[in-house]
Amino acid sequence: MTYTASVVGGSGFTGGELLRLLAGHPEFEVAQATSRSKTNKTVGNAHPNLRNLDLRFSDPEELESVDVLFAATPHGVSMGSIDRFQDVADTVVDLSADFRLSAESQYDEWYDGHERPELLEQSVYALPELNREALPGADLIAAGGCNATATIVGLLPLVEEGILTGDEQVVIDVKVGSSEGGAGGGEASSHPERSGVVRPYAPTGHRHEAEIEQFLGLDVSFTVHAVDMIRGASATCHLFPGEPVSNSDLWKAYRGQYADEPFVDIVAGGSGVYRYPEPKSVAGSNRAEVGFDVDAANKRLVVFSAIDNMMKGSAGQAVHAANIALGLEETAGLELTGFHPVGAP
Repeated sequence: MTYTASVVGGSGFTGGELLRLLAGHPEFEVAQATSRSKTNKTVGNAHPNLRNLDLRFSDPEELESVDVLFAATPHGVSMGSIDRFQDVADTVVDLSADFRLSAESQYDEWYDGHERPELLEQSVYALPELNREALPGADLIAAGGCNATATIVGLLPLVEEGILTGDEQVVIDVKVGSSEGGAGGGEASSHPERSGVVRPYAPTGHRHEAEIEQFLGLDVSFTVHAVDMIRGASATCHLFPGEPVSNSDLWKAYRGQYADEPFVDIVAGGSGVYRYPEPKSVAGSNRAEVGFDVDAANKRLVVFSAIDNMMKGSAGQAVHAANIALGLEETAGLELTGFHPVGAP
């Protein structure tokens, strides 16, 4: 069976990734891509890698009926348009932050409130490694934030194994590429300002903390840096558990959690140049790398994780979740590996 799909906000970076994935997906047919700024222009006008698609952007006010609607819009748009989205599609996958959190009070604290709080309990968080059992049949799916995704994938095995109980100090440092700012990222994301930097842009209070705390049950100290790469999110987590943890304990936890996961690789101190997770090696793919090391002298664990922020952290995660929701092969359309060698991801 083929499902029709539309992408709202198709001219942005994430919209382009969605269109790339859906166009190559064996079970999806792209019916529509919308863009206010590029209405009637070809998709290739915004995304030169998609010049082969015979598709033009349409006005977002003229949505057609489809099976699945992917909303790649800024925060605040989907909550105001959700009735219209659900009127035209059986399944809505939102890639903004509008439906990621479970309570109105969280949006009051971390965002600017919420227009449709009664829908928050209905939405299903998209990350399959965390939430696979809740996804089949879901009709409102919320893709996770890229920084939160990188962190959750890295720490989830330790929570599930009981190595982290919620009482430990957890310090997280995330480094992200410029595509996280979107196609309209502004002055701070322009190439002359971004090139060569390791810039702390959210030393404290980053909104993705809310997702990490909600889904892992941890209190975290979270800092994000902008670095000189295009694609990628790399999380380094410093953990101070109450009891000693060995390297074999960590291998047991990570293998137990991810042995059967199609998109997670354990990369923990092997041989070669890339001994720990590296965004460059997963660029363009839906894969995540996780790794770890033990600092016994300081009673510290160090956990590393790396993703492509626009794939595993956004468009790839959304398609993965939609596959499961619709009962498709969950890897369909996502069997892409990273490139090597490759320049700045």
